[in-house]
Amino acid sequence: MCAKRESGFGGAVLRSRSGPRIVALRKTAKPGVGWAMAGRGVEEHPHGADRLCRAGDRVYSRAVRRGRVPRRDAEPVPCLLELALLHPDPDDMDWLVPTSPQEVMTRLLRGMYDEVSASQRRVGSAVEAVEWYAGLGRQVPPAASGTEGPAIRVLDGLARIQAAMDEATQACTTEVLTVQPGGIRREAELSEGLHRALALRGRGVRMRDLYTHVARHGQGLLTYLELMGHAVEARTLDEVIDRLILFDRTVAFIPANTDRTMALELRHPAIVEYLVTVFERLWRLAIPLTAPLPDTGIEGISHREQSIAALLAEGHQDAVIAERLGISVRTCRAHIARLSETLGAASRTQLGVRIAQAGLDGPPSSGTAVRVPGQGSPSVR
Repeated sequence: MCAKRESGFGGAVLRSRSGPRIVALRKTAKPGVGWAMAGRGVEEHPHGADRLCRAGDRVYSRAVRRGRVPRRDAEPVPCLLELALLHPDPDDMDWLVPTSPQEVMTRLLRGMYDEVSASQRRVGSAVEAVEWYAGLGRQVPPAASGTEGPAIRVLDGLARIQAAMDEATQACTTEVLTVQPGGIRREAELSEGLHRALALRGRGVRMRDLYTHVARHGQGLLTYLELMGHAVEARTLDEVIDRLILFDRTVAFIPANTDRTMALELRHPAIVEYLVTVFERLWRLAIPLTAPLPDTGIEGISHREQSIAALLAEGHQDAVIAERLGISVRTCRAHIARLSETLGAASRTQLGVRIAQAGLDGPPSSGTAVRVPGQGSPSVR
């Protein structure tokens, strides 16, 4: 028999070729009121009385038409007994008689009424709770004058971010600390913040910037630093944390999403102090932009390739390495190819072994003799 379902208020109407058969709820709230119709036997037959399986539909329909069915006919569909649609015939236990569709509908409608009533009570309770909390909110005293506003503020949209940055710039009097990831800085990025930097320089504010080593190759950054003169000091690292801007060690800005269209303005003293400590430790490890990068001490392997080798040894993929070092994936793979050639590796697996043999799988230690596989004499780094 083909069954068809039509949606109904709070449940469904099951129709077959013989016409309407049963109206049911999906689930009732109380045991004893249609509970057996909807909440039993879900492991064997994950449905309620409103969604009978095809076999159950056939057996129940036959039982209604004939008045009873043999117990063996219901063995493949235990759901009918579990949902109380069939029950043993008291005159002959080998037969099962159906619960009348009228009785089923009565129970289900009663369950629907109870469920709607319970929902209305929950809505009423929620409204009362909202009114109570709203009343408490009106009793909160206004913030005292002279405070800096909320400890954490979400800035949604570039316009709000720029406005907050301009406000912090105007209030800044002593120092700005920044971390700028992402490799070579684009001209547009440098020009966007130039007016703030010039205003800070005019007030004698000291600025310290951290970049990745890759940023050294950008002419825009060199031009910017030349324009700012001694007001800005810049250093570089293999990789840095995400963007961070600190004003006077009292307010910090960090990204709040990956595309940087949202930011957090942080004024909580403990959070700001933590970020200052992170910056200072990175600053001590960084290399001044005016100083050359240290030599690796291994012939044919550059400082960048040494960094890539260490990240490869940690198991990172090419795209992750490129992002952390601020280079393109294509450039990263070109360096990996040169590493493989220099170390005499024919595969990525062999490259990992060669990196470990050359001591490139960790931070360099001064004065350690390193023999590059395939070369006759050791190098010192």
